[in-house]
Amino acid sequence: MLWHDRQSSLVSSQIAMRRIEILAYPDIQLLDVSGPLQVFASANDFRMQAGQPAPYDVAVVAASPRIRTSAGLVLEAAALPVFGLEIDTLIVPGGWGVNAACEDPELVQWIIGRSQDAKRTASVCSGAMLLATAGLLDGRRAVTHWGRCAEFARRFPAVRLEPDPIFIRDGNVWTSAGVTAGIDLALAFVEADLGRRVALAVARELVVFLKRPGGQAQFSQTLKLQQGDERFDRLHGWIQDNLDGDLSLPNLAERANMSPRSFSRHYREATGRTPARAIEEIRIEAARRMLERGQAVNQTARRCGFGSEETMRRGFLRVLGTNPRDYRERF
Repeated sequence: MLWHDRQSSLVSSQIAMRRIEILAYPDIQLLDVSGPLQVFASANDFRMQAGQPAPYDVAVVAASPRIRTSAGLVLEAAALPVFGLEIDTLIVPGGWGVNAACEDPELVQWIIGRSQDAKRTASVCSGAMLLATAGLLDGRRAVTHWGRCAEFARRFPAVRLEPDPIFIRDGNVWTSAGVTAGIDLALAFVEADLGRRVALAVARELVVFLKRPGGQAQFSQTLKLQQGDERFDRLHGWIQDNLDGDLSLPNLAERANMSPRSFSRHYREATGRTPARAIEEIRIEAARRMLERGQAVNQTARRCGFGSEETMRRGFLRVLGTNPRDYRERF
């Protein structure tokens, strides 16, 4: 009877485990696979150390038993499972090999079929291109690596691409930004499955001391602005040093040796945004850094030039989807 009870307990634990499959293919980005994999492994360790069963059954699956990553490391993978067996999560990573993978009709068809067995389907980095090729992102909001956004938008116009967030959930489909954003995505899954306490414990274990929400920008606003016209690079540096100063349009135009009208036109052509929008983004990025260091909200609003806490709160909600006080508490 004792043996039978033990076997019943083991079966119950196995039934309760969430099956997660991470797809691999040649020239995949190593961190896109290993980042989420380690998050789920650490969650298993945390629960087992507390005397509880492991919550996740994670497998790397591929069409070939050995997959060479773009970093040169070779992964051993399980065979692609047959359709019809329900799983919790399917994760599709990205990497240099994603374009070739998109041209593999058998692999794309497998993603379509396996996603129908999954409670949730997710991509990491440029893995969103595989989901889009499979038609899983049509009409949905999605994000991918910032460096692939222009290409993605051209190739998949039916997808509502948003270039900034760390990750996005639209129904049961999740997409995440570049490389390390896969860790943020996996931590979000752990938080949804097991609660915030476990997710934070895993983040601490991995020394991911900033567990970023999905709405946080994936790339520095100032660096993004510098992808435009070099004429404005020094101006952006000056803006960062004078966030609480006079950043009116006439003053900015004077520093750029242009008329206000000419400055507005050339700036928008170079950066893709108005001067007012760019200043708000730079201020919010500076405010985030201050809040992460523990600065008070009212001091942050003043030093970053918002004028009032309410103005900063509206900006945070518009850009990050959260308010400054919640952001400070989270970080």
